[in-house]
Amino acid sequence: MWAGSREGELPAPFVSEEVVSVEMKSGTKTVSSKNERRISRVEMVSISKSFPNVKANSDVNISIRAGEILGLLGENGAGKTTLMNILYGLYRPDSGYIKINGERVDFSSPADAIRAGIGMVHQHFMLVQNHTVAENIALGLEGTPFLYPLRYVRERIKEYEGLYNLNVNPDAYIWQLSAGEQQRVEILKALFRGADLLILDEPTSVLTPKEAEELFVVLRRMVDDGRAVIFISHKLEEVLNICNRVTVLRNGYVTGNREVEGVTKEELARMMVGREILFNLKRKDVKKGKPVLEVKDIHVMGDRGFYAVKGISFRIYGGEVFGVAGVSGNGQQELVEALTGLRRVENGSVFSEGIDITNRSPHYISSLGIGHVPEERIKYGVAPNLTLYENAILKQHTDTRFGNSLFLNFEKVKNHARYLVERFEIKTPSVEVAVKNLSGGNIQKLILGREISCNLRLLIAAHPTYGLDVGATEYIRREILSLREKGVAVLLISEDLEELFEISDRLAVIFKGKFIGILERDEFDLESVGLMMTGSAKEQSDPN
Repeated sequence: MWAGSREGELPAPFVSEEVVSVEMKSGTKTVSSKNERRISRVEMVSISKSFPNVKANSDVNISIRAGEILGLLGENGAGKTTLMNILYGLYRPDSGYIKINGERVDFSSPADAIRAGIGMVHQHFMLVQNHTVAENIALGLEGTPFLYPLRYVRERIKEYEGLYNLNVNPDAYIWQLSAGEQQRVEILKALFRGADLLILDEPTSVLTPKEAEELFVVLRRMVDDGRAVIFISHKLEEVLNICNRVTVLRNGYVTGNREVEGVTKEELARMMVGREILFNLKRKDVKKGKPVLEVKDIHVMGDRGFYAVKGISFRIYGGEVFGVAGVSGNGQQELVEALTGLRRVENGSVFSEGIDITNRSPHYISSLGIGHVPEERIKYGVAPNLTLYENAILKQHTDTRFGNSLFLNFEKVKNHARYLVERFEIKTPSVEVAVKNLSGGNIQKLILGREISCNLRLLIAAHPTYGLDVGATEYIRREILSLREKGVAVLLISEDLEELFEISDRLAVIFKGKFIGILERDEFDLESVGLMMTGSAKEQSDPN
């Protein structure tokens, strides 16, 4: 809601057409709901915000002008998302204020921010799982007709699909969609509401390089048209490619404001984490061991009633990282769930070191030394309301290290959690804090530490660095390479081709539930793999 204007005036740049009333502390104020609005400048002045045991933002000052893209960088937990949640009206600052076009504003809810022309796409999706894509977009959308609103939404989705190349089925339920598809719905929601300032939190995490470049073209058109974009990303090359300026946060403070021209990713990384980052990890030569996982012609049904995995076969050997590349929604999620006992295999078989694990329970599969880092860490990897030490032994609570058949020894459990915190550099006030209060990177370190702290033979990791900063990403990748050197087999599912090229020994490309090709390391090529991800290649059937 708007404050600081004289009675009877509309804050620039709005022009009155269809007028709505917004309640103010000092009375009422009218603002235009016209779609064609413009924001010329947004400032966040001396913003501070604290949570229990955590100082999220400390005296932060940032600004953005119409016609530019501002990159916002920082480690997980640096305060980026909290700051943007304040700008979007989800949080109120403890101190400081926001100005739009020189006018001080006070947002008490996201609805106020949306009316002011601000849209946000969150890293963790704000969607109703039991509703369809069209229903989620229609919820709270002003201007939808009273009769047949979903028809109107479907028609506009088609328009945005053509412009943004963000294809999604408007009649699919959210719970049926992969993480990447759900992110596309969030992007569409923001676009439907005609944001003048669009906040994007990791928007390209699930896009191919070609799709990311197409999104960049759209963003450039938006800023050329006088709009503004705040671009949060951990991919420094993207920031250097698309942004005009960059602001860096570390531990809640601003550590740098730079024009992108002339700055290097090494400098940005140093401002983010306070140390040098290794962008090219050293891979040691490792002798390939015996087959640890053998998958034979498996078929897996998806949530939509048809096969999501269609006759996939492959082997993974000890001391090998086997990567799987593909655009989100091509069967990766169903493949992982089938291998970890979370989804039924309709046909075919799965063996681990000669033991048939086809359609066995997740607990049995885990007991064989098979770890799982899930795609959605909050939904499937942890119990957010439980403490860190309780999450540290999920799936291992029957282990004799932590008690007997009747009772847990909580002191041993806490000591184990403290070991994980120290060993995996998890930033937390204590092991008794609720996991939901940790940053995404620290939650991922906890999950990885828990999964590999037993007698691990195979690690199935789905998007292990999704949404993580450069420091946490470097750490996770080093840990995967360390497992490889110890003879552990790793199945790495990722949409980050840089990551797959860096640490994989072999690389399979999945398209519409089938492996289009399985490449040796000396065959890795960005252009050819990108084409294979779109199905533009001959199918490869050799599982070895």
